[in-house]
Amino acid sequence: MIIVREKVRFVETDMMGVVHHSNYFRWFEMGRVEYLRQAGVFLTEILADGIVFPITDVDCHYQASAKFDDYIIIEATLEKISPVKMVFTYKVMREVDGLLLATGRTQNVFTDREGKIIRLASKYYDKLAKDMV
Repeated sequence: MIIVREKVRFVETDMMGVVHHSNYFRWFEMGRVEYLRQAGVFLTEILADGIVFPITDVDCHYQASAKFDDYIIIEATLEKISPVKMVFTYKVMREVDGLLLATGRTQNVFTDREGKIIRLASKYYDKLAKDMV
């Protein structure tokens, strides 16, 4: 699991003064990218090798609203990894009181640039799989 700390920006809010629901998916991506970076898998390198990993399944369960100027904590956990896909789970919490704002899940498959499913090269897979139970 990794943790990312962010501050809610005004542009992320809607007319009701709360974070628009779509921003949670951006925050999930921020957590996922940081997880990969800390594991030693850098997007520039993997993309240069012709590997992309589109999301094939995503969900988010909203519990409470984040608001402008809140500090939030994004927890991203790699739940499953195989040579052809990875699954992450997420928690987004308000920092000041730990209130759970949302939980989510994404599934990515590894493909070439033409969209054909491929097996992830071991130089990346091994870095991601090393901490899995």
